[in-house]
Amino acid sequence: MYCRRSRFQTGWLFLWLVATATAQSNLPPQRVYQNRLTRIENPKPLLADHPEFFEPIIEQTHFEAPPLVVDQGADLHVRAWRFSYNARGIIEIPNHLKASQTAVIMVHPWGIDDGQGWNTPEPAGVADFCTVQKNHLAARHTRQIVRPFINGLREKAACVMYSLPGARDPIRHKLYRSLVHTPTAEQRRAGAVELTARLRSFDYRGKPLPKQFSISRDQPVVDYFRQFPGLDAGARYNNAGFWSLPVPVTADVDVHPDDIVIYDAEGYGPLKKYLKSQGVRHVLLTGYATDMCFCETTAGYQNLSKDFNVFLVGDASLATFPANRSPRFAVNAAISFAALSHLVTQVSWVQFDRENQ
Repeated sequence: MYCRRSRFQTGWLFLWLVATATAQSNLPPQRVYQNRLTRIENPKPLLADHPEFFEPIIEQTHFEAPPLVVDQGADLHVRAWRFSYNARGIIEIPNHLKASQTAVIMVHPWGIDDGQGWNTPEPAGVADFCTVQKNHLAARHTRQIVRPFINGLREKAACVMYSLPGARDPIRHKLYRSLVHTPTAEQRRAGAVELTARLRSFDYRGKPLPKQFSISRDQPVVDYFRQFPGLDAGARYNNAGFWSLPVPVTADVDVHPDDIVIYDAEGYGPLKKYLKSQGVRHVLLTGYATDMCFCETTAGYQNLSKDFNVFLVGDASLATFPANRSPRFAVNAAISFAALSHLVTQVSWVQFDRENQ
């Protein structure tokens, strides 16, 4: 419905905006941070809420530090921690954010083996967590932990975003909102039909494992791994064209019309520009895989941490876990290493003011 404002209302709104901008511009650009470390007696294990997916972090020395992020009008409270060799322990830090200046980003929620049609090739193909069973485990993690976390923040955060590999192809352009385009409901329906047809038309069959190959007498180990590596996601086992398919967002999260998909091929620059244009200062980062895409891709923390206050939601992420049935120890190791230079939080540590819920 079109709404006409009176001259009085328009003038009042203009004056309010000017006053708000002036008040914000008068805030001092810097403050002195008092780096007081107070020993925490009998500290509790960190990231211990979901032991099926995460081996709790247990360190003998914990410190409490003063709040680091302190926004005016904060309504989102994020306790976080980092590790310091020099302090010889874990440092826990309260933070007070404005939800309206916070983006929630999920890295690489690939829709693999989830019923949408993009499947792990047989008999020896690999994708995402590399086996069908491990992909299903990751999907259960998404449903149980990541989806409720994102849904609880969607109406309060500045935006919810998902990053995917590749470029913005014609099918996903219709299906998902991007940094530059919002599809209509009709386009979304057409995109969904086209996605199903495209994914299900592919031949998900690659070559079997080699039964024999030649190796030298001098360097048999070198020749063995050269011809039979531990991870080959190429056309031999996945079939040519597998990685050119339009990878969908997993069906294990709820993609709302206002949610935004980020494409790796577009690079970090457009993502940074968009977030800045929306007034985003903070990022709650979830997704996969903790030891790879979560840190290194377009929406990974190595990029985002240069320009935003990034909080890694440790139990809303999974690392790859080769040679193990469980990701518990792999995620623990990846998050612990990241904590040397990044702040880590967990789902239960992200809380809204009660009056704002």
